[in-house]
Amino acid sequence: MTDADDAIRQFLRDADTVYDEYDQGYVDADAALDVLETHIEQLRAAVEE
Repeated sequence: MTDADDAIRQFLRDADTVYDEYDQGYVDADAALDVLETHIEQLRAAVEE
């Protein structure tokens, strides 16, 4: 397993958490998108290394 694989798995876990929190009403859409954007940037950086 590569670092990129680990980064992808972590991203998917983090994205699931954001969706779950949004569905449960813990965060609004704007906050959820901000968090997802951060996770996407982290994933992109990890894959490009």
